[in-house]
Amino acid sequence: MGYFRDEYVNQKKWLDEKTYADLVALCQFLPGPASSQVGIAIGMLRAGIPGAIASWIGFTFPSVIALTLFAYFLQDWNVKDLDWLRGLLIVVVAVVAHAVWGMAQNLAPDRTRATIAFLAAIAAVFWQTSMAQILIIVAGGLLGRWFCKVKVSHSPLVHISIGKRAAVISLGLFFVLLAAFPLLRHIFHLPWLAVFDSFFRTGALVYGGGHVVLPLLQTEVVPPGWVTPEQFLAGYGAAQAVPGPLFTFAAFWGHSLMAGPVH
Repeated sequence: MGYFRDEYVNQKKWLDEKTYADLVALCQFLPGPASSQVGIAIGMLRAGIPGAIASWIGFTFPSVIALTLFAYFLQDWNVKDLDWLRGLLIVVVAVVAHAVWGMAQNLAPDRTRATIAFLAAIAAVFWQTSMAQILIIVAGGLLGRWFCKVKVSHSPLVHISIGKRAAVISLGLFFVLLAAFPLLRHIFHLPWLAVFDSFFRTGALVYGGGHVVLPLLQTEVVPPGWVTPEQFLAGYGAAQAVPGPLFTFAAFWGHSLMAGPVH
């Protein structure tokens, strides 16, 4: 997002500083990967829906290709026997620790928010289910509403070339799919449907993106036996080693779980 600011606010002047700050705040509030959403929103402000699609493809596709190739070459290897991959897994620990510390400084700078984060971490450690993740997020939002007061400042209006009808349909479709796919998954027992449901729910329930996705994604793919903990960390290490948003981690698992790049 720092690169976005330098490129589109300072250099290209596509939007001003206040608008960009509000855009980042909005994308942090919405579920899903914040960096990808900011890129999509910038493209949308610049050229409507075609601009949003173009920015999304340009931002994520290079990383998707790299991680798909990594999954292709890794599938015939025993993860435990690869010395270089062991080193990559060790580095993952440092990367995650650095990310957590950075997020703690930015997102929990005072005692109130640090306490909420600490209680959420304890709950997540001892209650490791998909429903627990949802309830922890909801509880954190309620506690933040009660105890964290934020000053609201008004910003200039920004024109977006999308009608209200299209926005309502998109929002409704989001909730319909979120409710429908778990039911369809248990009815039809199709492997591709189970994978789609797990990843759609993960993307729909993560706020802020980045490393926040790790516990939700780990809960979806490791306990069912889809991948081993070593494979999970190997894919995460690969996602850290290539450029692009962390959410393209999904490309690695799409190839690994369904045995094909089309998935």
